[in-house]
Amino acid sequence: MLNDASAVHDFLHVLEEYKKNCERQGKYVEAEIAKKRLEELRQHEEERRQEALRSRQIAQRLGIEEAHMLEFQQFNTMWDRKMKEYDERAVELLEAMRQRHELDMAEFQKKKTAEPQYKPKQSTELLDLRRIELVLAKQGEYAEAQKVKVRADALEQSDAEKSQKEREQQMLAAQGKFSARQEAELSALRQRIHTGAEEQRHARQQDLERLLQRYHNIKAELESQQLAERARSKKGFYGGLTEGGAAKDGGSPRKSASNSRLSSGSRPGTANSRRSLGGEREQPRWQ
Repeated sequence: MLNDASAVHDFLHVLEEYKKNCERQGKYVEAEIAKKRLEELRQHEEERRQEALRSRQIAQRLGIEEAHMLEFQQFNTMWDRKMKEYDERAVELLEAMRQRHELDMAEFQKKKTAEPQYKPKQSTELLDLRRIELVLAKQGEYAEAQKVKVRADALEQSDAEKSQKEREQQMLAAQGKFSARQEAELSALRQRIHTGAEEQRHARQQDLERLLQRYHNIKAELESQQLAERARSKKGFYGGLTEGGAAKDGGSPRKSASNSRLSSGSRPGTANSRRSLGGEREQPRWQ
């Protein structure tokens, strides 16, 4: 392609010299024919150059788009994996705490049940009835003593049931407090997990915004470079012909800074690109 372009420009230069010679020699018909041929060839060459430039610049833009899509896919894959691992770890921690709470509650109940039962303190009324019972028995008034004994036994049974009920209520209250402490611990773990998940979502959004901003910056930079390249190409072509020289395609296209950035450390999938996305963030601490 470069040899063909060079041959065309060499021919344009020869034809330009031929036109000038015809003009100097007064061969105006031949000069007119050469002039028209020059215009046709110049127009054709300019169209070819512009088409080649458009094709090259489209390829550059497509390269940036493809690189961005690859980086975006890698970004989502990495973050989806991190968030899935986080959720799985959260489930494991919650289940481990529930199992530990069940064991702790069973041990607590066993300990409370094994505590010695103290004989309830006898009420003043019961003590009085027992004294009267003994006095009546010593006096030989057994019938009255029996009546008092029945009353005292009933009162003693009532006091024992009352004491047992109070003990059960105390045990239930202690168990309720123990259960409340466990629920508070579980709730605190859930809150830490929720906070960590929110931190991850926020970090992912920040990394995504940086990724998109970098893409827009590279795209804008490439568009600016391509615009300048098109202007230079048109100016260089006409300028070269005006001076009578053989205007070339400009050699190999200048490698843009945008392409350099894509082909170097910021190419998706490399360690540098992963660092540019924010890298592997530390897992939020939940316990």
